[in-house]
Amino acid sequence: MVALEVLGSPEILAARAADFIAAELERKPNLTVLVATGNTPMLTYAELERRVRRKELDCSSVTAVQLDEYLGVPESDPRSLYGWMRRSFLEPLGISKVIRFDPKLESDHACAYFESEVTRAGGIDLAILGLGPNGHLGFNEPPSGPLSPTRALELTPESLSSNATYWGALPVPTHALTAGMNQILASRRVLLLVSGAHKRDILARALSGPQTPDLPASFLRDTDLTVLADIEAARGLK
Repeated sequence: MVALEVLGSPEILAARAADFIAAELERKPNLTVLVATGNTPMLTYAELERRVRRKELDCSSVTAVQLDEYLGVPESDPRSLYGWMRRSFLEPLGISKVIRFDPKLESDHACAYFESEVTRAGGIDLAILGLGPNGHLGFNEPPSGPLSPTRALELTPESLSSNATYWGALPVPTHALTAGMNQILASRRVLLLVSGAHKRDILARALSGPQTPDLPASFLRDTDLTVLADIEAARGLK
């Protein structure tokens, strides 16, 4: 089931996304949430933080699940994706329970441990996702089919170019760990946030093109999916 809502601006999108997440929390305070970083969700997380500060929202029982992480980037580096998640989501919302990629473990063991912890938590209740420029979810790069597991992989040129924004003059890490498509697609609900004209074509293909490993996001149509897109990203959608 796919529900699409088109919002007038990124700020309105963020408010609507916060409403959606708050409703899920009201239904289940101990929600297990898969958390994307990237630019688009940041306004939503900031809105959630404002609601927590006003005591309109209590996230203390939430379990947050890391979506992805660069390989070779130490935890102390503020550009690590866990560091970004901690600063933008965990600390502002008062969340202490986290399922993450353990940086002390070798890649295969880190992935196996991650999947076992998600299973032990009862699975993912809500996945908050952005849409990669080539249709990737987390770092499930094309081609990634619906059974693709949690794993280490090499990033595509599209992802390296997109991520260069965050690294300045430093080289972008070329390899990463990601929650698998199997984990993402098993989420009980999925919230996909899409903003900007540069996402227009890939969003249209994800929602109405062929379902193919060459566009991993196309498989989200088989989930309980809510897409919140601003007017620039959704322009031309039927």
